[in-house]
Amino acid sequence: MADMAINPGAAAPRGRRAWPTELNALIGLVAIALVFEALAWAIRGQTFLGNTAILRIMILQVAVVGIIAIGVTQVIITGGIDLSSGSLVGMVGIIAMSFAQAGTRNGADFTGAVFWEQGWVDLPVAVPIAVGLVLGLIAGVVNGALVAYAKIPPFIATLGMMVTARGVAKWWTAGEAVSNPTPSFAALGQGMMPVLIFVALAVLFQALLSFTLYGTRTYAIGSNRDAARMSGINVERHLVLVYALAGSLAAVAGLIAVSRQLTAQAGLGVMYELDAIAMAVIGGVSLVGGRGSIIGTALGMLIFGIIISGFTFLRVDAYYQEMIKGGIIVGAVALDVWRQRRRALRG
Repeated sequence: MADMAINPGAAAPRGRRAWPTELNALIGLVAIALVFEALAWAIRGQTFLGNTAILRIMILQVAVVGIIAIGVTQVIITGGIDLSSGSLVGMVGIIAMSFAQAGTRNGADFTGAVFWEQGWVDLPVAVPIAVGLVLGLIAGVVNGALVAYAKIPPFIATLGMMVTARGVAKWWTAGEAVSNPTPSFAALGQGMMPVLIFVALAVLFQALLSFTLYGTRTYAIGSNRDAARMSGINVERHLVLVYALAGSLAAVAGLIAVSRQLTAQAGLGVMYELDAIAMAVIGGVSLVGGRGSIIGTALGMLIFGIIISGFTFLRVDAYYQEMIKGGIIVGAVALDVWRQRRRALRG
């Protein structure tokens, strides 16, 4: 019960009441959306926000990375970082798709299936889903164990997992793409299903962080690890749990990504981890730990999506978009540093 008293995530600086970072993100979202709407009329003579087709595509594009960001947010709140999530998307996607292949294509036997000779085709959809989730869970547990028990810095531990997972993805089929999933597996990523899954997971983990002992301990560890340990929290075990959840969420994103694209490649998920971190930081999650929320991350996800979709709508070259995305990531970190300095001066 001692650790119930610790809730650094909700603590406000001394003096006047703190301005919620989520509100900053919301104001930023509205402002950026209005700027792109004005630019759309000025440059193309069309509405951006009123184009439902573009907004629908935007939401679908960021939903997959948003699922990763939910896990990354919790890791960052503990004071850690996870660079492996993008590679886990690629590894989980290509291996799970291997177990999700149909035995026929265009009415003929699909002998090109990875497990055709073993007869592992047309398997129930639960099989590739279970394979993917287990892979993500194992990778997350390894990350957590390296950080919590081996005392390896999170940056190095998850960087090692990032390289390893990408290597496994390339080795699994010698770099060849895997396609032809069963209709039941393909249905996971069709329509607005990715968005619905993101919303369900966001609500679930926001509730866990806000109203459960899991959330209290997560914020406590990120705010002051020594104090959390003295209050009775098993810090090492909880860190493993947080990283395991992050790995599992990356696996969910991988399953949805390949089912939506109907194919899996070893290069899937490149840079997803940085996009997820940027979404979290833009949404108010502190890189030093102890502060942030899934709501803020969701708003950061929408800001990220609006910016990328806005530049696409304005027909800005893809190369410039990559440069802009890099600037957004650096800007997000700079914003967090500024927030920390301001909070320190107030404190």
